[in-house]
Amino acid sequence: MPDKLRKLTGTLALIVLVVVYSLTAMTIAAAKLPGTSGLVQLIYYAVAGLLWVPPAGLIIWWMAKPRTEDR
Repeated sequence: MPDKLRKLTGTLALIVLVVVYSLTAMTIAAAKLPGTSGLVQLIYYAVAGLLWVPPAGLIIWWMAKPRTEDR
């Protein structure tokens, strides 16, 4: 895959990941967190705020790999 196409695909994948993940995290928080303690909310938001990083890192790693030449 050409570098420009891989970077475009990766960028679009990152945008989709962030949008879908944030909407999902907000929906779960709105459904499950009302009435819970502040500590539970703090833990949820800390975990939810960091959970998207590994998949985004994999996408970025894939985008940055050097192009392999077909032989």
